Amino acid sequence: MGLSELYLVSPKEYPSERAEWRASNAQDVLQKARVVAELDDALVDCGLVVGTSARDRRIPWPLFNPRACGERVLQEAASHPIAIVFGREDRGLTNDELQKCHYHVHIPTDAEYSSLNLAMAVQVICYEIRMAAVSPQALEQKWDMPLADPKAVELFFQHLEQVMVSVGFHEPDNPRQTLTRMRRMFNRIRPDKMELGILRGFLSAIEDQAPHQTQKPPGSTE
Repeated sequence: MGLSELYLVSPKEYPSERAEWRASNAQDVLQKARVVAELDDALVDCGLVVGTSARDRRIPWPLFNPRACGERVLQEAASHPIAIVFGREDRGLTNDELQKCHYHVHIPTDAEYSSLNLAMAVQVICYEIRMAAVSPQALEQKWDMPLADPKAVELFFQHLEQVMVSVGFHEPDNPRQTLTRMRRMFNRIRPDKMELGILRGFLSAIEDQAPHQTQKPPGSTE
C-alpha cells in the first residue's frame, strides 16, 4: 500500500522467523522496522496521531471511519509525520494509549463481529490511505506554524494538571473525568507550537499570580 515506516512498541518477539515468513515480499519493511520501548518514543514529532479502536468509549473521542482517516492522512502528510497506532492482537490499545491520539478510527463491522484481527485491520486502514493517495482530489493542508509535537503536548498536560491543583480546581484524589475531558478537548484542537507556547505562558502567569490553595475555591464546578 506504499507505506514503509513500521514502528514496533516493545514487541514480544523480534526478529522473528515466523514474521519473516509471513511478510513475504514485504520483508524489507519488517527488516527496517524501528523497535522502541514506549509508545511515546514512536510518536515523537508526529503532528497527527490516530488510534484504532473497536469499541465505544465512556467519553466519546473525535472519530474517523477508515475512508475519512485515509483522506485526512493525505491532507496532512506533506506537513508533518503521521502515526496510525494499532493495538495488541488480543486486547487492542489501552485507554491511556488511546488518550494520546488526536482521533480514533473505527472500522464499521457487523455488531456481532465487532473486532477484526490485527492484520485485517492494518490492511483496511492502509488500503484507504492508498486510495486517498491515488485520488485526483487529494489535497494538501497548509498551516502557518508546525503543530506541537507529542512530547511538548504531554508536558503541557502535566503543567495544566499542576496549575489546576495549585488553584484548587482539581483534586488529584478525586479526579473524576475532568483531566480526560481536558485532554480530549486539546487533542481535538491540536494546537501548533506557537499556540502551545501561549498556553504554557498563560499557565505560568496563573501560577505567578494565584495564591496556592489547598481547598477548592467557592463556586467550583468540579
